[in-house]
Amino acid sequence: MSVVSLHAPAPDGDFHPPEPVGAEARAVVTRLRRRAGRRVVVVVLGLALLLLALMAVRILLGRYTVTVGDFVAILGGTQIPGASFIVLEEKLPRAVIGALAGLGLGAAGGMFRRSLRNPLASPDVLGMTHGAAAFAVGALAFGQLRGIQMAAAALLGGLAATAVVLWFSAGTRRDTRARGIGGDRFIVAGIAVAALAQAVVAGAMLSLSLHDLQTAAIWTAGSLNAASWERITMLGVALLVLLPVAGWIHWAMAPVDLGADLAHGLGTRPAPLVLGALVTGAALAAVATAATGPLAFVALMSSPIALGLTRGRFSLPTTALCGACLVVLADFVGAELLGVTLPTGVLTGAAGAPLMLWLLLTNSRRGNT
Repeated sequence: MSVVSLHAPAPDGDFHPPEPVGAEARAVVTRLRRRAGRRVVVVVLGLALLLLALMAVRILLGRYTVTVGDFVAILGGTQIPGASFIVLEEKLPRAVIGALAGLGLGAAGGMFRRSLRNPLASPDVLGMTHGAAAFAVGALAFGQLRGIQMAAAALLGGLAATAVVLWFSAGTRRDTRARGIGGDRFIVAGIAVAALAQAVVAGAMLSLSLHDLQTAAIWTAGSLNAASWERITMLGVALLVLLPVAGWIHWAMAPVDLGADLAHGLGTRPAPLVLGALVTGAALAAVATAATGPLAFVALMSSPIALGLTRGRFSLPTTALCGACLVVLADFVGAELLGVTLPTGVLTGAAGAPLMLWLLLTNSRRGNT
């Protein structure tokens, strides 16, 4: 059975709705949805155990160590001088918010990678996290907003950046039907919005007092220092809503993997699914960034690592768990193992920059740029 090209229009330049397809194509879609199979299940379970292990290391070890017995006693309500405060107000909140933010960013990276079909496509590159940073720093500089209000401004900024990118990348109605949403226009618009947001951040920081400048610098670097149970609750509730939606969209996109024309023939509308994937991914990145600041390249790194573990099979739980493991590990290294305390985003950015260059070179050699 021949498969029509993913995005190519008809030879005469017009988009023609494909003919209905039969049981063979539907069987292919079913196999696409099931082929994740045993390997993906094993990978997901392994990553879940690794995340729990990393969270345990983050809580129990470091410059101040806590025994397992003391940790259990503290969770049970026993007050241990010094240890109770460090566990409940520093170590445990950082581990939990790091895992939650990583889940959101990893899932966002998976949604962008699958919908845009570009290994370099992620909220980090396409302006969503930069928009969140611009609104957060602007709220601090011009509105004197801090804490949860600053986080709310960051959430609004991430969503606003997404809306701007979608608006500027939208083509004609015929373009949307033939090629779907995304492509080069979306990527170029995202890069432009990211550059504008970075300029806004730089300009706003010039007007800050010394104290506020330090706050903004730490936040824009991506830090878990402001971890609190209030922010954890906000992020947790948002993920409870967004992750199931992302999971459903990810599952429904299986026919799109066969090509836009064949997906239409199977009764699937690729453009709304891709739009939903991009909006949901941007919302996931925005809520994570609102809680912790921009953790550079976590969304970008999660997808290639997950695809390598699953041998090229798309799996949203895998990318989400990869993001969570990356953030918790980076926070532990930056806060506990180095001679100087570094924000988590500095380490993820340092790890993600070489990976981004490698992906760019690999993609170029394959003729995809």
